[in-house]
Amino acid sequence: MSLPLAVVGVSHETAPVEIREQVAYGVDEARSALLALRSELAADEAVLLSTCNRTEAYIFPATRERTRGVLLRLFRERIGGIDGDPAPYAFEKWGADAAGHLLSVTAGLDAMVTGEAEIQGQVRDALELARSVPATPSLAGPVLNRLFQTALAAGGQVRSETRIGEGTASVASVAVELAGKIFGSLHGKRILVLGAGMTGELILTALAREGVQSVAVANRTYDRAVHLARKHHGQAVPFERISNILATVDIVLSSTAAPHPVLTRAILTESFTEPRRRPLLVIDIAIPRDVDPAVGDEPGVFLYNVDDLRSIVEEHVQLREEAIPEARSVLAEHRRTFLAWHASREVVPVIRAMRERATRIKESELGRLFARLAGLAPEERALVEEFARRFQNKLLHAPTVRLKKGMAEGSGPELVEVVRFLYEMGDEAARSGGGSRPVPRGADGDAAGSLRDGSVQKQPDADGHGSAPAGTENLNRSAPR
Repeated sequence: MSLPLAVVGVSHETAPVEIREQVAYGVDEARSALLALRSELAADEAVLLSTCNRTEAYIFPATRERTRGVLLRLFRERIGGIDGDPAPYAFEKWGADAAGHLLSVTAGLDAMVTGEAEIQGQVRDALELARSVPATPSLAGPVLNRLFQTALAAGGQVRSETRIGEGTASVASVAVELAGKIFGSLHGKRILVLGAGMTGELILTALAREGVQSVAVANRTYDRAVHLARKHHGQAVPFERISNILATVDIVLSSTAAPHPVLTRAILTESFTEPRRRPLLVIDIAIPRDVDPAVGDEPGVFLYNVDDLRSIVEEHVQLREEAIPEARSVLAEHRRTFLAWHASREVVPVIRAMRERATRIKESELGRLFARLAGLAPEERALVEEFARRFQNKLLHAPTVRLKKGMAEGSGPELVEVVRFLYEMGDEAARSGGGSRPVPRGADGDAAGSLRDGSVQKQPDADGHGSAPAGTENLNRSAPR
C-alpha cells in the first residue's frame, strides 16, 4: 500500500441512530480520545470527525493492528449489545480509498442529505480540534493536514461549480419540511426549538422561510438563546423552564450537544397538568438523541428521530442525481492531486540521495581526469565540466521521472526499494535531508514490496566503484518491469 492511511468508523450507512449516539464524541471527549490514540497506538497523526451521521477516525500511518486498536479504543468500549463488538456497524477504508472517502464526505456526497453544507464546517472543526490537542508533534501532521485541506477545497469547488447544492436541504430543513407535511401548514403553529447552535440556527432559518412567527428558543447558555431568538424575532426560554411551555406548543425541534436526553417522559408529564387535546410533534435530530424514546409512548405525542427523515431525504437526492457525476469528477482530480503530493513527498529523499551520489562520482572522476590533463586551458576545463554535468542530468532524468510516476501510480515503494538496492543506499536517503521517514508500509506493517534477497555488504570506495552485492542475480525477479 503506497499510502498508509486508514479511516475507521460508523455512519448512517452502517449503523442506526441507537448505535451512532453511543459513539458520538463531544469536543472534550474527542481531545481525550485523540491523545489516547497517540499514547496507546503510537499513531503519528489522527483526526476524529464526529457528527450526527458519522464518527470516523483518520489514522496515519496505519496498519491492520493499529486500526483494530482504534476500533477497540473508540467504539467497542462504548457500544453495547452483541458482546460490545462494533464490527457489524463499523467500516474501514485504506490508502487512496480512505482519502477519496473524506473528499466525498466533505462534498456532501456521502451525507444523509446529498449536498448538505453543514458537513463542510464539521470537517473544518475536526481538523482544528486535532490541531488544538496539546501533542508534539501535532496530531494534525503534514499528511492529514494536507488531506483535510484538500477535502475542504474540493467540497467548496463542488458546491460552487456543480448543481449539487441547488435547493440543498440540510437535516434541519428536512425536519421542518417533515413538520409541514404532517400538519399540512405551519402557519399559526407554535414551535419550541431546543438548542441554539449551528443546527438550531438552521432550523430557525427554515422556519422563517415557512412563515412561522411564534418560536421559542431554549438553550443551556441562556445568553445564546436570547441572541438567536432576537435575531429571528422569537422568544428565549431558560432551559430549566421548558416544562412551563411544553403544553402550549405544537412542535418541538431539538438539536443540542447534550450527552444525555434533555426531554424525558417525566418532564413531559410534568408539563401536562391536564389531558392534552391536540397532538404534539417532536422531531429529534441530535446525536446523541435529545429526546428519551419513551416520550413517543405518551398519548398524542408523535416522535421522530434523524433516521426517520430518510423518506424525505430520498426525494431531495433524486433532484441532484444529475450533478453527482460532475461532482465526482471534481473530487477525482483533487484526489489525484493529493496522491501525487504524497508520492512526491515520499520519493524526494531517494531522488536527492541518488543525485548526490551521482554528483560525488562525477566530481571524483573529473578530479582524476584533470589530474592527468593538467595542461587544459580554463575554457577547455569548463567545457569538460559542462559535458559531465549534462551527461549526469540526462542519465538521471528517466529514473527520476519514472520514480515520481511510479509513486503516483502506486508502485513507488517497490521502485524505491529497487533504487536503494541498485545504488547501495542503505539509509543514505534519510541522511540526505529527507528526515527519518520510513518507506511506506503495507497493511500488516511490512515494507511494501521490500526486497529480501540479502543485505548489501559491499560499500563503494571513494571513487564510487565496488563489486555487485550479493543478491543481484535475483533482481530481475524483484524489479517491476
